[in-house]
Amino acid sequence: MELLWEIAGWAGAVAILSAYLAVSMGWVKAGKRFQTANLLGACAFIVNGAFHEAWPSVVTNIAWFLISAVALLRMRSAGQQPEAAVDTQTVQFPGLPDTTCHLAVAETLTGSAYGD
Repeated sequence: MELLWEIAGWAGAVAILSAYLAVSMGWVKAGKRFQTANLLGACAFIVNGAFHEAWPSVVTNIAWFLISAVALLRMRSAGQQPEAAVDTQTVQFPGLPDTTCHLAVAETLTGSAYGD
């Protein structure tokens, strides 16, 4: 039975790290697949952590599970494809210029403009 708990822990590590790698490399969007892998990985870590009585890990992974579960529920209730939602959202922080736009040049300065 101990082997089962160890396999659960390693499976959780593979699930969470694979999801993070896939999103970080741009192979998948941070949508349903990512959240599902995080949810399953957290469950496996909770089982493994409880077996080893690693309570800080258990509490952390319960929070990880809840975050993923809420995200999945919100995606489901929104009735939209989660991958498409990530691409359409733009965050603009107040006071910072938007560096993703192109600036049009209205006038070109010539030598006479400098007093030449």
